[in-house]
Amino acid sequence: MQDTKQKQNVTIKGTRDGLTLFIDDRCSFEDACRELRDKLSVNSSQKDEQVVPVTVKLGSRYLYDDQMEELEKIITEKKQFTVQTIDSNVILKDEALKMLEDTEIKVYSRIIRSGQVLEVKGDLLLIGDVNPGGKVVSTGNIYIMGSLHGIAHAGVDGDQNAIITASYMNPSQLRIADYISRSPDYQTDGVYMECGLIDKEKDKIIIDRLQVLTHKRKSLSGFERRIING
Repeated sequence: MQDTKQKQNVTIKGTRDGLTLFIDDRCSFEDACRELRDKLSVNSSQKDEQVVPVTVKLGSRYLYDDQMEELEKIITEKKQFTVQTIDSNVILKDEALKMLEDTEIKVYSRIIRSGQVLEVKGDLLLIGDVNPGGKVVSTGNIYIMGSLHGIAHAGVDGDQNAIITASYMNPSQLRIADYISRSPDYQTDGVYMECGLIDKEKDKIIIDRLQVLTHKRKSLSGFERRIING
């Protein structure tokens, strides 16, 4: 006897946070949209109920901008649902390469002299000194295996979780994201194996022991933890 049960392209599950839509990544986008319209009509809330947040799980499906707009329009057209997040396991190659560039650790072995600027995307590991008047800039974290006497700016694109570490910390200026701290803000005679990071409660850059990073920045990679622990 032939199985007449139709395969579902869209599965809707209710959670305490709203609705989660699971869209089969093997069906066509048009079929998914058609079924989604029908099912959202059935799941429509009453007029006096609150707007329901929706999380969309695409699996191994990539949506282009116009498809993303169409999907959001279907979900929100009756003003009873709002899109909270759209998650996909797939990204474009260019996006993946950019993510890799932004997270890769760039290693340099040199001295940054007065007037010189070293600027990288991702994390910076500098084996050498930053002399007074020198400057190092990174979109991620900055690790200096040497003396920091000049300027260091980590998280230049706005990452407030970025950190700055140095074997000998005596900078003329530290910057993390849009926070700025100058030498009078901390010990001016220099400190060994310390780190600079943003303290959200104090709303400023602080200098602390290097070992606190494993507690205050739990996202550090194994490589970074080996630097800290020796």
